[in-house]
Amino acid sequence: MAKKQQQQHQVMQQVPSVGGIRSSFQSLVALLIAILVVATIYIRQSNEQLFQYWTTYDKTINGLSSSCNLFAGQWVFDNRSYPLYKEKECTFMSDQLACEKFGRKDLNYQFWRWQPHQCDLPRFNATALLEKLRNKRLVYVGDSLNRNQWVSMVCLVDSVISPTFKSIHNNGSINIFKAIEYNATIEFYWSPLLVESNSDDPISHRVPDRIVRVQAIEKHARHWTDADYLVFNTYLWWRRRQMKVLWGSFESPEDGVYKAVKLPRVYEMALQTWAQWLEVHVDRNKTQLFFMSMSPTHQKANKWGGIKGENCYSETEPVTEEGYVGDGASPRMMHVVDSVLGELKTRGLNVQMINITQLSDYRKEGHPSIYRKHWETITEEQLLNPKNYSDCIHWCLPGVPDVWNELLYAYILEL
Repeated sequence: MAKKQQQQHQVMQQVPSVGGIRSSFQSLVALLIAILVVATIYIRQSNEQLFQYWTTYDKTINGLSSSCNLFAGQWVFDNRSYPLYKEKECTFMSDQLACEKFGRKDLNYQFWRWQPHQCDLPRFNATALLEKLRNKRLVYVGDSLNRNQWVSMVCLVDSVISPTFKSIHNNGSINIFKAIEYNATIEFYWSPLLVESNSDDPISHRVPDRIVRVQAIEKHARHWTDADYLVFNTYLWWRRRQMKVLWGSFESPEDGVYKAVKLPRVYEMALQTWAQWLEVHVDRNKTQLFFMSMSPTHQKANKWGGIKGENCYSETEPVTEEGYVGDGASPRMMHVVDSVLGELKTRGLNVQMINITQLSDYRKEGHPSIYRKHWETITEEQLLNPKNYSDCIHWCLPGVPDVWNELLYAYILEL
């Protein structure tokens, strides 16, 4: 009997009391709250750091206050002075970017003006730019977002040139708009990764397995050699965990050596090749160099307070919270660009960064979404769920890329 009571007493000691359970539960809740608070603070600090990062790179421009940062500001609705041109009146508008033509009814995306906090962005003057470009070449080099910006620039100057004094010519990877009276060209060269790749065909570039020759650039670069203004971008086509690198030739691929290299290292290798070419071949007394920072995408509506699973489809207003930072751009990759441009500067070659990332991040409503020409047939299943085929990468015109060109214009006019 005594032994049985002793066993019962031992069992009772092993069973935790109600008070003990309550205490443990309260401790667990307190721990979870503490973790949540720390995580919230960390995210807020990270976003603040990213915001500061995405609004840097400004350099003093003659005629503007030395304290003026063109990249830190806000969007102001302005339906009196914007848009800077009409979509229907641009002779060379692209159907991929003509959102009004393809059914978009809400046109407020055309009326937003970028307002830096400490100064005014110089208003675009097409005639003044063309005078600056007289007998010169302005060449955009990169992917479809740089082509987006090129179309914007062509539309910006189009209205001040009579029909008999302008032309456009497409020759493979290069597209040339010519202002005949000024003997000036505004060109776009398709080179989405800057170095050679199996995505270099301007039409057939959608390949399942992307391959780059990170040490080969001359095939493309010979088309830019004597340009007076070079505007580069490369980002969108690198957005994958790794890329297959080829040491060899695309003409004899079976003789080459292949290796998968992770991002951002493969991106860095390509930009170093690009930088080396600039250092050797650019005439520093003639050519002005620019690099467009990455254009953000808007694929995740929950990032700006929308519904999880939605994207830019049906958005009609910009993000109004200053300091908002989405996840459609990669700080890791921008750090690579910073490093490469910094090394070039120490060697006496300046490439001006045009930081479009933060100001574009606010403009979740500025994309074509479904309002564009579709090169492939839209299926019945897709039609039932439009967001699944929405373009939340490129930008409607008139729209956000016009401001990118206003920023570029501010630098070109003062160089």
